[in-house]
This record gives sequence, structure tokens and C-alpha cells, in this order.
Amino acid sequence: MSYEAELAYADLAAKLNRLGQSHVFTFWPHLTPTQQADFAKQLNSLDWDLIANLAETVVKHPQKFELKGKVEPAPYYPNIPADAAMRQKYAAAFKRGEDLLRQGKVAAFVVAGGQGTRLGWDGPKGTFPATAIQKKSLFLCFAEFLLALGKRYNHPGGGIPFYIMTSPQNDAATRDFWKKHNYFGMSPADLMFFPQDQMPALSPTGKVLLESKNSLALSPNGHGGSLLALHKSGALADMKKRGITQISYFQVDNPIVRCIDPLFIGLHDLDNAQMSSKMLPKTFPKEKLGNFAIIDHKLTVIEYSDLPDDLAEQRLPNGELRFRSGSIALHAIRRDFVESLNQMGERGRGGHGFALPFHRAEKKVPCIDLDTAALIDPQKPNAVKLETFVFDALPLTTQSIIYETNRLDEFAPIKGPTGIDSAETSPKVTTQRNADWLEQAGIPIPRNPDNTPNCTIEIAPSFALYPADIPAKKSKTKIPPIPPGGKLYLP
Repeated sequence: MSYEAELAYADLAAKLNRLGQSHVFTFWPHLTPTQQADFAKQLNSLDWDLIANLAETVVKHPQKFELKGKVEPAPYYPNIPADAAMRQKYAAAFKRGEDLLRQGKVAAFVVAGGQGTRLGWDGPKGTFPATAIQKKSLFLCFAEFLLALGKRYNHPGGGIPFYIMTSPQNDAATRDFWKKHNYFGMSPADLMFFPQDQMPALSPTGKVLLESKNSLALSPNGHGGSLLALHKSGALADMKKRGITQISYFQVDNPIVRCIDPLFIGLHDLDNAQMSSKMLPKTFPKEKLGNFAIIDHKLTVIEYSDLPDDLAEQRLPNGELRFRSGSIALHAIRRDFVESLNQMGERGRGGHGFALPFHRAEKKVPCIDLDTAALIDPQKPNAVKLETFVFDALPLTTQSIIYETNRLDEFAPIKGPTGIDSAETSPKVTTQRNADWLEQAGIPIPRNPDNTPNCTIEIAPSFALYPADIPAKKSKTKIPPIPPGGKLYLP
């Protein structure tokens, strides 16, 4: 090791010793110079003062969640406007969203740091084949939507900027996938890839865990870390240079998401909101969706597991759930609000640079034994992972709206191989949506006795972005009859 490297190691070792984390150097003497250099680089990339603070406040002395103050359901804009005044506002909002797109003021932003492990897929989750007939990847679904949207609104420069947050684990594979597929027809100039930060897993006593002799057990810092990554990566600066004022945020697992929704963006902008959300009406009281609520005049998302049963079960006179608004992680966010969150963190967290709080998640984390270097594969949770949640930015807003979207229209997530919201159900939901669109345009659909489609239908965004697009396409395109059990792809 060079003299400079020795000095750097000595400074790092002294700091970690002061913070009670000197055990990370247990195997240092046995590492090669290259391994030492790589490990030192990893260690130096972390904010150790923040980790020490979180070890005390979140890991060793966690606060039990309590609902404090007055808790009320959050108001929202309904999916279908209720009266003439609201219809007029929705029309103005849709036009405003269209104007923002034509002016190049809106960017798409996907959180895509996950791997396809739960799906049995070896690669980034965004590369998973998601559609029923063409087996298009999730990334291709988004690219096609944005290309069609950009074409419709004559976007300046021809393409809508798309920001793709990866993780250190899948960043290279994600970039390679897009490059291999020639960026799915998008201009590389309109794409920006960047990884989110990582945090080490800690033992219940606050000690960071080693994954190997020369690496910590690291994991992404939660979807809230996306707002920090936008700042640190230079993405916010790039948006500012392009004149982008609004960010359309979504997560990678939903192939039919409206990557940018003019109506939603328009409502958000007309109401001068800083961060807004889409919601779905919950199908049952304890559905695994966060609950939008107002607590002491602040918009908040309460995790489904934290909403008391007596509140979850409450119903209105018409039988609807009182707390019916479920969060699906779709947001419209002003660029300058994200900038303020990072500045707020610098002022409010002693220079740590981010305003959102960290949460603890007890997990099973493979690690090595410090005495034997043997790998420990725990059978029960042995560690705490530290994560931030994007919805924790909502209470920091001065203005925010919620818009009710249609579950069938844009929510077919793929979270697992089978069961609810899975690779098994997503194509069925998409086929149901597409069948309804075609049927509204007068195209016969073979149906099962339970009224589900007895066929498989896939519609590319280039064919239709909305059901209202179908009649015009129908007059120009010969759509073949769909036999029972048949397949139809409309490119």
C-alpha cells in the first residue's frame, strides 16, 4: 500500500473506531492490495456520522409507531367528475397537462433498482417480459408509451426526457439492456441512468454487517432515496437546464402505468401542488396499500399494517370505506420541491443532505462470522435495514392533491410470480382493460360465463393511449374478428 493509501486508511480506521465500527477491518490484513483499495472506496462512500446517528435512534432505540392527533380521510378528486363545474375543471386540467407536454415541461422518472429475484428472473426487474403476447419487457412498455405520447404532443426535440434510477447491483445490466435494444427507439440524449445510494444492514446492537471479508452487507436506501438520487446524480440540474418543471414518478413493476398522465399533471399544476398522488379505492379494509389520511392538517400515508382496525373498518352511510384511498406510488412532483427537500436536509440534519426520515425493516441478511469468516444464512431476522419512503415527502408540502384513478385502466403490477398483483394476474388485467376498450368501440369480444374475456388482447401504445383512440383506428385499420380462446395484438 502506498504512503497516501496508508494515511487514508489510518484516517478511516480512526473514524470507524471512534464510532464503534472498527470490526469492519477484522480481515483487512488478509486482503490483497486491490481488495483493500476497493473496500476502502466502499467504506468512504458512506456517511458514517449519519449511520452512527441512525444506529442509536432507529436501530438500538426504535420508537414505536403511534397515531397521534386527529386522523381524518384525505380528500381527493374523483375519477369521474361529479358535476358540471368539476367537468369544466377536468377539461381545463387536461388541456393544461397537454400544454405542459407540448412545452417540454414534464419528465418521466422510474424507480427501477430492483432485481427480478422474486419472479425467478435473473436480471433487473425492468427487463422482465411483462406482456401477454409479445412478451415485451417492462422497460419496453414504458419506452413505447413515452414515444407515443411525445409524438402526439409534438414534444420539443421529439422525445420526452426519461430518468431511470437503478441500483449499484443492476446499474450496468440495465444500461447494457437498453443499449442492446438500441434504446427501444428513444434517443440516448433523452435518457439518463443513475444508481441510488446504499445503506449497510446493522445488527440489533448497531454494528454494520459484513457480507464478505472485503464488503459490507449493503442494500438500496428505499424508494425515498430516489429524491436524493435525483439531486446527487445531477438529474435535477439536467432537468433545470431543459426547462422541466414537473416530474412524473412511477415504479418499475406496472406495465400499463400512464408514465405521464396529462389530466393528473394538469390538476396538480392548476392547484399549485408541490407533490401529488394517485389513489385507488381499496377493495377491502386491510388491503396492502398505504392509506392517505390527514393528521393534524398534514397529508400523510399510513402503512396498511399501522392503520388501526377500528379506522380501517369504518364505513360511510353509503357503505363505502371511510378510509378508502390506497396509495399506489404514482406521483406528480415539482422539480423545485425536490430541490428544496435536499436543501432542507442540509439545514435540518447537520449536513446529511436529505429531509426524509429513515425507517427500520427487520430482515434476514446473510453475513459472515467475525471469528471464523463462515457465511451465516439466518433463518429468522437478524438485521435492520434502513430505508426512506417517498411518501414521507407529502407532510412537508404546503399544497398537495390526490386523484382517484381507475384500477383496471392503469394498475396491473407484477410483484411476484403468482397470486395477487403477479405475473399471472397482470396479463389478465391488461386483457380485460383492452377488451373493454375495444367493446366500447363496437368490436365484439368473446366472453366467458363470468364475463371475463375468452381471449388474450395486447394493444401497443402506438395503436391507442386511451379508449377514445380506438374508433379512429378502427376506421383506418382492419381489426380481425377474435375467436373464442384467440389472441389479438394491435401494434
